[in-house]
Amino acid sequence: MMLVGEGFAGSGAEAAHVNTVLGERDGPVGAAFTTALASPTAGHTPFLVVAQPGLAVQPPTLFVPKATVADDGDGRRHAELTWGPAQSGVAEGVVAALDEGLVDPTEVVHLVLVAAVWVDPAAQDGAAVRTNNRQATLDALRAGAVGFPTVTDLLAVRDQVWNPFDPPTH
Repeated sequence: MMLVGEGFAGSGAEAAHVNTVLGERDGPVGAAFTTALASPTAGHTPFLVVAQPGLAVQPPTLFVPKATVADDGDGRRHAELTWGPAQSGVAEGVVAALDEGLVDPTEVVHLVLVAAVWVDPAAQDGAAVRTNNRQATLDALRAGAVGFPTVTDLLAVRDQVWNPFDPPTH
């Protein structure tokens, strides 16, 4: 079992873009989870998502930064937002998914979740970063749970493809 989802919430520098991959610990997602955790690179160090210090969310969730996390000079705020509000938002989204039944609480002992998370280096508002990451994580898990989007959904927008970094011109 491998459920893949994508969520986008908010706007501007505080927008959140989260990709999730939920799968079994003893399958390819578990292998990817372990490999990523054991193979950090400068500026892209994956870490476990916690609800509180010493209380990791379930299923174990690996936060993988998509933007290079800077921890000095102008990047200090980016690091704080990534490890603080963005991580807290992901934790809240995972807990909300458990509460909604999107992830079966009795199955978390068999599962792991990888969350690839974009935090814009220009972001400043921690509350918005947290709120948007919560929503984007929950939306990604919802999408994965129901297999969204379908091919029909994609074909319906085939002439209207765009994203926040490439807005429509027509």
